[in-house]
Amino acid sequence: MPYITPNLRLLFSSSSSSYSLLFPPKPSFSLFSRPTITRHSLFTILSSSSSSSKRHRSTSFTQQNQKKQSSLNINRRSESTFQKRAPMEESVKETSSSFGFNKRRAEGRDGVDKPKKKPQLKTRRLNPTNTISYVQILGTGMDTQDTSPSVLLFFDKQRFIFNAGEGLQRFCTEHKIKLSKIDHIFLSRVCSETAGGLPGLLLTLAGIGEEGMSVNIWGPSDFKYLVDAMKSFIPHAAMVHTQSFGPAPGSDVAALPDLTKLADPIVLIDNEVVKISAILLKPNSSEGSAAKPGEMSVIYDCELPEIVGKFDPKKAAALGLRPGPKYSELQSGKSVKSDHQDTMVHPCDVMGPSVPGPVVLLVDCPTESHVLELLSVESLNRYYADDSSDVPECAKTVNCVIHLSPTSVTSTLDYLKWMKRFGTAQHIMAGHQMKNVEVPILQSSARIAARLNYVCPQLFPAPGFWSLQHLNNSTIDSSTSQGPISRLSECISAENLLKFTLRPHAHLGLDRTNIPSLVALSQVMEELFSEIPSIVDAAQDVGHLWHGPRETKEEIPSMRNNEFMTEEPWLDENQLPSCLENVRRDDLEIVLLGTGSSQPSKYRNVSSIYINLFAEGSLLLDCGEGTLGQLKRRYGVEGADNAVRNLRCIWISHIHADHHTGLARVLALRRDLLKGVPHEPLLVVGPGPLKRFLDAYQRLEDLDMQFLNCRYTTEASWKDFECDGDSNKDSRSPGSPSNNGDMNKNTESNLFSKGSRMQSVWNKPVDNSTAFPVLKSMKKVLSESGLETLISFPVVHCPQAFGIVLKAADRINSVGKVIPGWKIVYSGDTRPCAELVEASRGATVLIHEATFEDEMLEEAIAKNHSTTKEAIEVGSSAGVYRIILTHFSQRYPKIPVFDGKHMHKACIGFDMMSINLADLPVIPKALPYLKLLFKDDMPVDEELDDVIDAVGAV
Repeated sequence: MPYITPNLRLLFSSSSSSYSLLFPPKPSFSLFSRPTITRHSLFTILSSSSSSSKRHRSTSFTQQNQKKQSSLNINRRSESTFQKRAPMEESVKETSSSFGFNKRRAEGRDGVDKPKKKPQLKTRRLNPTNTISYVQILGTGMDTQDTSPSVLLFFDKQRFIFNAGEGLQRFCTEHKIKLSKIDHIFLSRVCSETAGGLPGLLLTLAGIGEEGMSVNIWGPSDFKYLVDAMKSFIPHAAMVHTQSFGPAPGSDVAALPDLTKLADPIVLIDNEVVKISAILLKPNSSEGSAAKPGEMSVIYDCELPEIVGKFDPKKAAALGLRPGPKYSELQSGKSVKSDHQDTMVHPCDVMGPSVPGPVVLLVDCPTESHVLELLSVESLNRYYADDSSDVPECAKTVNCVIHLSPTSVTSTLDYLKWMKRFGTAQHIMAGHQMKNVEVPILQSSARIAARLNYVCPQLFPAPGFWSLQHLNNSTIDSSTSQGPISRLSECISAENLLKFTLRPHAHLGLDRTNIPSLVALSQVMEELFSEIPSIVDAAQDVGHLWHGPRETKEEIPSMRNNEFMTEEPWLDENQLPSCLENVRRDDLEIVLLGTGSSQPSKYRNVSSIYINLFAEGSLLLDCGEGTLGQLKRRYGVEGADNAVRNLRCIWISHIHADHHTGLARVLALRRDLLKGVPHEPLLVVGPGPLKRFLDAYQRLEDLDMQFLNCRYTTEASWKDFECDGDSNKDSRSPGSPSNNGDMNKNTESNLFSKGSRMQSVWNKPVDNSTAFPVLKSMKKVLSESGLETLISFPVVHCPQAFGIVLKAADRINSVGKVIPGWKIVYSGDTRPCAELVEASRGATVLIHEATFEDEMLEEAIAKNHSTTKEAIEVGSSAGVYRIILTHFSQRYPKIPVFDGKHMHKACIGFDMMSINLADLPVIPKALPYLKLLFKDDMPVDEELDDVIDAVGAV
């Protein structure tokens, strides 16, 4: 912990002090006043846009300070900003007397007095004479190969989705597919690849409307394990319509009766518009024994009813029938007696030939062992068009087969022979293919990434999976991309939003009209230059920030224009911390994979931060849905695989879904990548409820991980561990976890102290002996990663919510001088609190959530989040060198509302932003130029607020 001078402590404890005293708004002090820049008109716009822009809804920072003369004060909190805001907190049912927060929410009691929601299934009146019906490829994971694509079966009054991998919500938002219209979801397998997006989807649906919505979800019998795991953080009412089929392992999930033959079709849906049946496949090697969880896969058979032939009134009249009710009876399939003849008239006498209903098969055959079982499925015989003698009389023609199987399976000779048995059926290969990585599925965010890369390539490297320049010069040879499959005349590769029309019958076949067109770099840049002509100059100025001279300690005195700043030089954001001396670009990089809150949106994914230690490995701080996909967008498919292989630890802040539902997918990929390679299970550090989820989930598939509760990584727990592990010697040398300040003492004496209501949330007895082996592994991992400490500390959000401190080990430069290690603090989700301020003392970087703009303080208190200004106050009061703001409400789709007047040591986070340790001195100066890209963007209309709030409440 850095030494704080007595007069500085007096500054923090003074009731008359204010934030404006710490950073007086003098032009000479502003980072944005750059006399070397000759284009003053551009810079004037950048400097003033925050206060004059039409989208800034906050009052000026100076005016707010005049009303609330305050500062963060951990020693005398009765005089802090939080005390001043007490009148605003009265609307929140329970708040702390020391600062504004929602105590009931922090204790997990905010929903106790509210009536329980009962999400409802929508009842729809079906239309048997559908005018429109089709199947459509939803290309989730096509470009990143991190998850299975989904398939939409569309009818006028009903929607069915097959597979719900990670990113499905974000995809549907991008392409305006309304999830509220979905009636049924079917899983072809139960694993993170096919069902990773299911938890987030259920929570989003449960937050729609007053009672919430639900959806029918179907899967093979091991679906029960996933349902049990999700119960640890999803309300049971949101999952009451989950149904499994096949040999049931025995559960409270509604299971259909066991069948004598596994491969017999199981009818799931049979109504006026479609009949959907499931055919189970298990690996051939497990024949005669029960399939292991996760091994079962499904073929879905979707059969539309036949189209009855047209009624011919002339034939009816010729047979002696008068116009009237008998015409309707014949059209409905009933025979009637002639009015003028003593004969019976049958429907076939007066109706034209019927048109058979279209048939679509969705096939998921994940391994070659499943192929052997596939070849022996007798229930498919009626669809084969070859000359086999065992074809039944009720044979039907399959119009389309969508293959979800991987290329390694579909390219085998046995599989190809099986495909040919369907005659002229259209085959759509939806398994992962390398050529699809060239085409971004989320084009809106890709366009933003390209623009940010143009303005500031130092912070926004070109996406690893979509190099626009490469895309412009590349051609895709479809004839060679599929090998032997290309020899099938009716076989094509799936493309995003490709349709196969089923009704009207006249349009039966492929429809490519909705496939997004490729966007070239030249087009993106032309649009940017036309929209913002000054962006060219801005990009040049940003380049000068990096290539010009950096600030040094010798330059700092010229910027100190008042006695206060000279007296407390560490408050000067331009003074390089000692840890940045002789820093190398391969020391540390912070990559923001997701900077949004609550649910994925068009431009921002949910929380995840990749800590890249280069040769010494990497860590993930939080792992929301889509984290793996974001890694692949940043580093490319192969680069992301290497990043996952080299993970040392994943740390999860709390149990809310937007912070951990991407965890299973990352762990499953790492397990597969390291199969057959000697390695240790990955350490996952998180709150207690996360362990319940992981334990239940591992009944479905092994995640190859070791869990460690955040409670065992607090400073007090590390002290106990050090004492227990080295009882014969004093192991608490300088720099060990036990000597990094008095965070725990502070924790024990305030909000989480004995006797407080929050004690039940935090101060439960911790028995380190049970965690000793894992702590020993953690200590080894930290040492191998060049880290000195990993400390978790409690924050104010929900039960068992934590922040984290990462401290690098000291290093020795070329002349033998000891350089202190850098220190990163991540707040997780929280209200400003003393525990966070204390943990952040002297940090090199504070990554702080800033969910709300300054004028939404009441909402921030009610939901135990922070405003932009509050986040910056926390960092400034703790003497943090740089503050990175993240976790923005989806009300702000592209850029949040913030006051540029107090951003002199802070920066707004964007997805894929890559902050190298060596670039920390420059990043606040780059912010005005980044903001220029979004000068005309307004926050989301308030209509969306209710949906966002409802999802958060669930």
